[in-house]
Amino acid sequence: MTDRQFTVDDLHRILVEGAGETEGGALGPDTIDTTFDELGYESIALLETGSRIEREFGVSLSDEDVMDSRTPRGLIEAVNTRLGTTSGAAV
Repeated sequence: MTDRQFTVDDLHRILVEGAGETEGGALGPDTIDTTFDELGYESIALLETGSRIEREFGVSLSDEDVMDSRTPRGLIEAVNTRLGTTSGAAV
C-alpha cells in the first residue's frame, strides 16, 4: 500500500495538459460526480489522460478502466485502487 493518492487536482491538471480546458467547466470537488461528457471531455481525451496517469503514477489502467469511469470520481477511485490506497475518491 502506498501513501500517495490520486486527487481531483491531479486529474484536472492531467486533463488540461492532455486535452486542454473545456467549456463544460473546471474540474473540482463540486463537479466530481458530473460525467466526462457533460464536462466536455471526449473518449480520445480520456484515453490520453489514462496514458498520462499511467506514466506519472506508475499504474496500469486498461482502456475499459478509463472508459467505464464515467465521472471524475470513478476514475479517481480506479486509479487509487491501482495505487493501493483505500480512502476512496480523494478530493
